[in-house]
Amino acid sequence: MKKRALITGGSGGIGAAICKRLAADGHHVIVHANRSLEKAEAVVAEILAVGGSAEAVAFDVTERAATAAALEKLLEPGPIQILVNNAGIHADAVFPGMSAEQWHSVIDVSLNGFFNVTQPLTMPMIRTRWGRIVTISSIAGITGNRGQVNYSAAKGALHAASKSLALELASRGITVNAVAPGIIATDMIDGTFDADSIKNLVPMKRAGKPEEVADLVAFLTSDKAAYISGQVISINGAMI
Repeated sequence: MKKRALITGGSGGIGAAICKRLAADGHHVIVHANRSLEKAEAVVAEILAVGGSAEAVAFDVTERAATAAALEKLLEPGPIQILVNNAGIHADAVFPGMSAEQWHSVIDVSLNGFFNVTQPLTMPMIRTRWGRIVTISSIAGITGNRGQVNYSAAKGALHAASKSLALELASRGITVNAVAPGIIATDMIDGTFDADSIKNLVPMKRAGKPEEVADLVAFLTSDKAAYISGQVISINGAMI
């Protein structure tokens, strides 16, 4: 029987790669988008075209009631045993010039979104005695980054939350980990890092591929990673 996997932010660069890889591993993949359902549906179409199983869903992870209603409907066919928290946004500014909106919006999507999605799925997952929760973080949550105090704060908090949740769920057959990518070749880095800056920043002299992040997530959500939990795993070309 296929395990059901929900990937928030599944229509973006890294999210789409994760969706396709988990579908290739034989899971039924639920591709989440915020408001752009058509983007999620495009990822679903790619998965279905190669014989995979997938569906699309759209809701705002910052809206608790709407998220709860969407998840309740998704849970009707059965539990979601694989959750990848990938939804996140940037709103960069140096801290003295950062607006309250920039601070709260980033915290809201990454951190409150983690709670709004993960908490309702936890008990159904516990009842199955098997589960995988992976949260996509960032190197900024480990090292910090100029102009990203809000983003770094949110990602660092997700590391601590993942470690604490891993302790709570360890005896229930559920692992909880965070994956912290460095510079990955997606639309999100366009205009931020050129080829020369990447060569200067990354010892491997290139940006990572979304598929490389997806391969790591696929391992962490497999039976082979059953004894790995409470970890923050970096994938950054030896940047740190």
